[in-house]
Amino acid sequence: MAAPKQRVEQQTAWVLHTYPWRETSLIVEVFSRDHGRVALVAKGARRPHSQLRGVLMAFQPLLMDWSGGGEVKTLVRAEWQGGQPLLSGRALICGYYLNELLVRLTAREDPHPRLFAAYAEAVRALGRGEPEPPILRRFELALLQDLGYEAGLEHEADSGEPVRPEGRYLYIIERGPVRLEVLEEEIRDSDSGGEGAAALGEQPLLSGRTLLDMAADDFSRAETLAQSKQLLRMLINHTLGGQPLQSRRVLKELQEL
Repeated sequence: MAAPKQRVEQQTAWVLHTYPWRETSLIVEVFSRDHGRVALVAKGARRPHSQLRGVLMAFQPLLMDWSGGGEVKTLVRAEWQGGQPLLSGRALICGYYLNELLVRLTAREDPHPRLFAAYAEAVRALGRGEPEPPILRRFELALLQDLGYEAGLEHEADSGEPVRPEGRYLYIIERGPVRLEVLEEEIRDSDSGGEGAAALGEQPLLSGRTLLDMAADDFSRAETLAQSKQLLRMLINHTLGGQPLQSRRVLKELQEL
């Protein structure tokens, strides 16, 4: 049975990715406020005089109309809203990283209004020239939380007690933050021996202050920035199933240069 046709008008959206389709058209992946990630065909968008040619740009807020009932809808209209500086250099690569995360980790036509707001703020902050690391960490955390991965940063996983600022923690996936002393005691009492100790060494060591800073959206401390990067990378890699991100590779190459 064919999917019912729908008509969506005046939808705020951002272009995540485009690729050629047939001779003159584009398939456009957009992230919209009320419909989540949507695939649209922009007919004739590659023609020299198409009204869409200079509009379908990444990291620019758009108003869009589309229609259709299948997996790929038809773009009817796109209008630039303005007010967003063009991204360049490192900020541009960071923007592509955000886009790749959305394409890889969100399902089509699954609304994420809070994540949409977090993405819009991240792109605007990149456009204002703010430091990239806190922007990326905030968005990564918002993404994981909106996908249903509650990080549980403020309470110890086993006891439920508040995280101690002076404590040392390891974050165990599917479990949460566990004090290092508790894990060491578990290993001593278990039969795994060296195997458990090796598993400990694979986890990033976090201070309680870092966990509390992350929960409070405070990335002003250098230690919090460094440790939160390790933690969020581990969680995102787990969510991706270990599949590499192209934008992350480009960022690493830029840092090496």
